[in-house]
Amino acid sequence: MHSIGNQIGSKVRNLAQMGRPAVEIELRDPHGAHGSYVTSYSTMDRLEGTVSITADRDTRFEDIEIAFIGVSKTYVDRLTSTPSLSGRTEATHRFLKLTQPIDQSSLPQPRIAVAGKTYKFPFTFVIPRHLLPRACVHKTASDHVRETHLQLPPSLGDPELAGHGGTLLDDLAPEMSRITYGVKVRITQLRDTDGLTVILQDKMKKVRVKPAFEEQPPVNVDAKDETYRLRQEKTIRKGMFKGKMGSLVMECMQPKALCIPGARSSSSGPITTMAKVQLRFDPSDDSSLPPRLGSLVTKMKVATYFSSSPRHNFPNRNTMTYDLTQGYYSEMVPLSTLCVGSAQWEKHSSEASPALARRDSGISDCSSTTSSATPYASKTYSGKTFYTANIIVPITLPSTKNFVPTFHSCLISRVYLLSLNLSVHAPGVGDPSLQLRVPVQISAKGSESGEANFLASRIESLALEDADAMWQPRSVAPPRQEFARAEAPRGGDAPPEYAFFAPGPLR
Repeated sequence: MHSIGNQIGSKVRNLAQMGRPAVEIELRDPHGAHGSYVTSYSTMDRLEGTVSITADRDTRFEDIEIAFIGVSKTYVDRLTSTPSLSGRTEATHRFLKLTQPIDQSSLPQPRIAVAGKTYKFPFTFVIPRHLLPRACVHKTASDHVRETHLQLPPSLGDPELAGHGGTLLDDLAPEMSRITYGVKVRITQLRDTDGLTVILQDKMKKVRVKPAFEEQPPVNVDAKDETYRLRQEKTIRKGMFKGKMGSLVMECMQPKALCIPGARSSSSGPITTMAKVQLRFDPSDDSSLPPRLGSLVTKMKVATYFSSSPRHNFPNRNTMTYDLTQGYYSEMVPLSTLCVGSAQWEKHSSEASPALARRDSGISDCSSTTSSATPYASKTYSGKTFYTANIIVPITLPSTKNFVPTFHSCLISRVYLLSLNLSVHAPGVGDPSLQLRVPVQISAKGSESGEANFLASRIESLALEDADAMWQPRSVAPPRQEFARAEAPRGGDAPPEYAFFAPGPLR
């Protein structure tokens, strides 16, 4: 039954295309090869190819448009207790459109495509570095938010395009969010009955875009934001009825961004960075020693925010309860499990480190919390000795997934979070654990050809600026009196001559 349905659907599509010109879009591979796999394009890359149009019978047309477009589509299912508020909201945002000029002399006169004749039109597009301001016209909370919305987002959510080269990989995006790029050809015709313009043929060939993304400053973590946790304290007990051993503090700085290689890069090495976990143990008395550490489990949380209305600010899960137009989807990707039982503890005295007293909570912020070489004291610290230890955690992205850079657009955002779970072997009941949730960014390099094109265009623009400056009008009139050079006064106030500084004879 399934094959019969496919045959019927194919016949219906063929009947619908009868009398319409056939359109073929052929892309020229940047390396000069022609393959069936999807080629990735990056910032400032040239996207070149040819559009071939063939009609099976004489067909009159009005215009032919060849454009490179970028579109994001989202939908959000609202499930509420009130039936009138439930339902689905959808949004479509065409944030990019580059139109290829067509030489009018290459079009047939009159505008009739002769049956059996193939008309070819070459096209060349350059992947832009930024979007035009008209791509984001809604209100934003700050200029920084608008600037991020005007960055070119990567291809996302299309299973036909996810991956590298001929390998298709999951980009961890839900079906509710999709960003698509492609070369689109549209042929229009004027209808004789009412003179309205109708679409005679509309075809699009998708391409994968992997723009370059520079590493951004560390995320400013609000103390009220429950999404992240850069520091945690936990009380370690000697036993069920034996009192406390002390307090264990765990902190982690935001690691350096993971950098994805550029499009069509031959580099196949791992994508890595390092995270530094800082530990501090404040004993309840001098006889208490630091607990024995167990394992450190590292995972990557991949979060995708999508909405059916433009975002005024960066997405936040705390606001989703009151915003029915915003959706959220996340997946946890395991990274590594390290045995940290051999971590070396270093003993300190309060006299040797007077600056490590506990801060007032009113002045606590993200920067001061994570930039200190030693974690600040716990709430129970009494000014005695304490112990510290550092753990360097390698972070490597698995090659079985397609990770896209961290980005924020008008409708879709992608962010990453590093989960660090430390287990402790304590003599008390059960083994306590501490967990941190640290923001981490993913950046991306540009392609070699794109960087070369950008450098060439930059040199050309500087040369044009110099040429324009040569033709700017200049004033050749005598200077005004206040700008005229004054005569140096004679006497002791006169500036010394060069001879004054010449070395004199040896005495």
